[in-house]
Amino acid sequence: MSEIRVRPALLSDDPELARLDRVTWSTLHAVRPPLGENEDFFSEHSGPDTFLLAEIDGRLAGFIKMVPPTPLASNAHVRQIRGLAVDTWARGRGVGLELVLAAVAWARRQGALRVTLRVLGHNTPARRLYEAAGFTVEGVLPGEFFLDGAYVDDVCMGRLV
Repeated sequence: MSEIRVRPALLSDDPELARLDRVTWSTLHAVRPPLGENEDFFSEHSGPDTFLLAEIDGRLAGFIKMVPPTPLASNAHVRQIRGLAVDTWARGRGVGLELVLAAVAWARRQGALRVTLRVLGHNTPARRLYEAAGFTVEGVLPGEFFLDGAYVDDVCMGRLV
């Protein structure tokens, strides 16, 4: 099996990340509409410095986004995962877990003490992945989103770094 390589994102990764975001978009994990066909992946508030990428044999396999949850100094010791995607061809190869663990290590290097995230209650595969990476449920916002005709819980998870 090929080795998973995790690296920081570059501005030049934008087109491939936009493609990956479009092909993996689903209401299983997304509450916002998908990117438009000609829409950039990176934005003013979401630049390359907030993403780690996973590659297998030089091919983009997935990404994870991590940011401070707020701009407040009193919250500076926390980082929050705000996006994770693994391309269909790379699923089941450990890419998601590798990205999550790399993000936790990245947070530690930035001086963070905790990492948090929010995951949709019906996204069982993601919840299992985060649990495997040491995250526990810290709260649930019942029926927070209305997706595909059903109310879906927003599950808050966290762990120490």
